[in-house]
Amino acid sequence: MIKLEHITKIYGQGDENLCVLEDVTLTLPRGKFTVLLGPSGSGKSTLLNLIAMLDKPTSGTIYLDGQNITALKSETARSALRLKKMGFVFQFDGLLPEFSLLENVDMPALMRGRPDPKKAQQLLENLGLGAISHKLPADLSGGEKQRASIARALRNDPPLLLADEPTGNLDTARKQQVFEDFARMSREQGLTVLMVTHDVHAADYADEVYTLENRKLVKTK
Repeated sequence: MIKLEHITKIYGQGDENLCVLEDVTLTLPRGKFTVLLGPSGSGKSTLLNLIAMLDKPTSGTIYLDGQNITALKSETARSALRLKKMGFVFQFDGLLPEFSLLENVDMPALMRGRPDPKKAQQLLENLGLGAISHKLPADLSGGEKQRASIARALRNDPPLLLADEPTGNLDTARKQQVFEDFARMSREQGLTVLMVTHDVHAADYADEVYTLENRKLVKTK
């Protein structure tokens, strides 16, 4: 699904160089839930941004379904590929406050000119939110909003879900629910999930676990 070959990322120039990732090689198997652990500042989000084509590696190559995405020159092409093949979940839910839960979830499809509220409703049903799809984000709990953001990320049926500290603002019970959701969706739907987090409990639910240490990637499960 995703293959990284000898990825290095250096910020700055000359004496101000900061190497964040050094010669990282990684293959993410299709339909697996992979967790990338590491403390804040270890380079986890940088790695995720490189896969998402929001940044470019200093050296190395990244493949998505066999396509060299580091070779894409046009932001239009990168954006189209992100919209088609990637879903994103972040620490902050990013729901639009003036729209209902259902409208928020259907928004990615609307951006592609393919709105379908029934499909958005089904996604909410799958995550236990069907009964409150009419509510505004302000009327939801933190856990409900984060699960709604997962539904939104899945709206365009992406084969790849990228999650950056998605449980950072949740309590223990709601964190566990998100971990269980990711594990279930990868197992039942064949979704490839990559989550970066500093929460070591996520490893209990993952198929594969890696840790970023001193700019290097180490497989721990």
